[in-house]
Amino acid sequence: MTDRESPWLSDDQQTAWRAWLALNGELPALLHRRLQADSGLSLPDFEVLVQLSEADEPRLRVSPLAAALGWERSRLSHHLKRMEGRGLVGREECEDDGRGAWVTLTDAGRRAITQAAPPHARVVRELLFDDLSADDLAVITRFTTGVLERVRDAAGPASASRPARPA
Repeated sequence: MTDRESPWLSDDQQTAWRAWLALNGELPALLHRRLQADSGLSLPDFEVLVQLSEADEPRLRVSPLAAALGWERSRLSHHLKRMEGRGLVGREECEDDGRGAWVTLTDAGRRAITQAAPPHARVVRELLFDDLSADDLAVITRFTTGVLERVRDAAGPASASRPARPA
């Protein structure tokens, strides 16, 4: 039986998979704690603000924003309500679609992302990139983009609308 026919992971694959799972849990938790300590923003707050601040205009429709984040609309709506209460985002009715709404980046939201981004980038660089060579980075980039492409292909059309670069 070949490795592809076996229902089990090899020892090396199992080691890599378990490290991936641990990293998937521990890295976001640490980034969240550091972001919260440095800026008062949660990681989800930061993700929303990144999407809005990088949009062509400082507003997005709810559905494309949810798709870009990989969130359900209901999760996004609840989160936006909390962010709106803190003055980070606003909502505007869409003139050409009475059912739709725009999520807008407020001045306070822009200040928050502008202040939070440099220390967040520093932490990401320290944790992920400082010890990597250019070759290591190229391998990791090829690996992660390849896995992401396969995941999105397996998930179907809804995931295809997500941007190539996560927040």
